[in-house]
Amino acid sequence: MGEKQRFFERVSIRLGAAWLITVLATAQAADWPQWRGPRFDGSSPEKNLPSTWSTTEGIAWKRSLPARAGSTPIIWGDRVFLTTPDANKNLLLLSLDRKTGAVLWQKEAAVGDRTGERNNMASPSPVTDGKSVFALFGTSDLVAYDFSGAELWRRNLGKDFGKFAIMWLYGSSPLLYKGKLYIQVLQRDVASEYSHALDGKNERESYLLCLDPKTGRDLWRSVRPTDAIKESNEAYSTPTPYEGPQGTEIVLLGGDYLTGHSAKDGKELWRAGGLNPKKDPWWRIVPSPVMADGVILASAPKRDPVFAYKAGGKGDITASHLAWKMTENSTDWSTPLFYNGKIYVLDGDKKVLTCMDPKTGEKKWSGPLGVKEIFWSSPTGADGKIYCIGEGGTVVVCSAGEEFKLLATIPMGEGPCRSSITVANEHLFIRTAQNLYCVGK
Repeated sequence: MGEKQRFFERVSIRLGAAWLITVLATAQAADWPQWRGPRFDGSSPEKNLPSTWSTTEGIAWKRSLPARAGSTPIIWGDRVFLTTPDANKNLLLLSLDRKTGAVLWQKEAAVGDRTGERNNMASPSPVTDGKSVFALFGTSDLVAYDFSGAELWRRNLGKDFGKFAIMWLYGSSPLLYKGKLYIQVLQRDVASEYSHALDGKNERESYLLCLDPKTGRDLWRSVRPTDAIKESNEAYSTPTPYEGPQGTEIVLLGGDYLTGHSAKDGKELWRAGGLNPKKDPWWRIVPSPVMADGVILASAPKRDPVFAYKAGGKGDITASHLAWKMTENSTDWSTPLFYNGKIYVLDGDKKVLTCMDPKTGEKKWSGPLGVKEIFWSSPTGADGKIYCIGEGGTVVVCSAGEEFKLLATIPMGEGPCRSSITVANEHLFIRTAQNLYCVGK
């Protein structure tokens, strides 16, 4: 027996089940189970990803889609899931074979698609735990299926708590974390402003809802108060988990505030204000919060700063925990990326990508993406690269290195494109208005 073999036997004996758990966790991390991926920050540990391709070369498969939507495809093992409307205004959940793009099953999960500016009722991304898949729509329909396509349960949150009162239609995605399903509804305080929200009851509450994913039963619902006015109550962001000294927290961004809530009962643990000092009534928030090496990023819209707050606070942390803020080339729509110890902020209007140190806010580099179209999607980081897709379908690949470097520009077309790029199993998954592409060898 060689020394190398004896070493591995000793490691196996000492670590036993813990070693297997680590290996399995590492393998699972290559999936993309939620909107912002396995780490909730837009990054993935995937390797061997392509740097360039075209619409005819480097494509593993292409699947035509019945309609456009901003929801992001999610991947687990050999399954790809995505939501879409069809020509009859039905809202569908599709399950595809990851290796071939073949449709394994298609379910009519809800009905009643409609368009609000750039959104439709299939803007939220689905989420999976590897056994079940959960799809939420702007109609307030929430449906769970197993991997065979059998329906497990369904809810219409509008019937229980009122239809979603959001101007450009609901766009938050569900969060699945530690065996619980979280739904954020940060909305207008009255429904009368929007025809799609009318249901006989005018008053609305913003809330964080926690469900049992096995049954769809409410575990708790926490009302989330704010003094925001008009559209500033509304947010298209997605809740994000944080593990801190107070246990598991669920972080929300919107309604003029960044807040942290206990995962046990939804109780608010801390709150940061000052994000909308002028009390602008049209100050809706699109980007989600991001956890980045001890700070929590809160992106204010419409050329206002990106704020970084030190994590782990209690009560009002507005002044006490502000670490730094970014005032140049900030983001209105795109959620920042945290990858390999750096923050990447995409100014989709100016088409500029900026790299920053999360602890200090120091700018490492900033550079133009070199295309004319705006970027509504969020950047994705993996394999030392950053992938961005513009509204017109142009993909820009940058290096995630120590200086700004463009690696490739790939005009795929088929806009409008607002879905972020996802990665899994050495492939990219790119959704245009017409097709889902699997890119890679």
